[in-house]
Amino acid sequence: MVKLRLKRCGRKQRAVYRIVAIDVRSRREGRDLRKVGFYDPIKNKTYLNVPAILYFLDKGAQPTGTVYDISKKVEVFKELRLNETKFNS
Repeated sequence: MVKLRLKRCGRKQRAVYRIVAIDVRSRREGRDLRKVGFYDPIKNKTYLNVPAILYFLDKGAQPTGTVYDISKKVEVFKELRLNETKFNS
């Protein structure tokens, strides 16, 4: 099973996170399938590769709570619903 979760980068006291698609059995710093975003909680900056996130969500990937909240702010799930209605119509 694939999850969308945060991978810690940066240095001490200056954490920066990559949002990655990763196998559930991998550890936090383990090898990821694909990098799909970036989150800096200190500067409050976010970059998301929305097509890649939608691809993994469409294939059944589950976002963690924090990744879900970040994606919700950027309204990724609205785009997911719009794509579903386009394909179902």
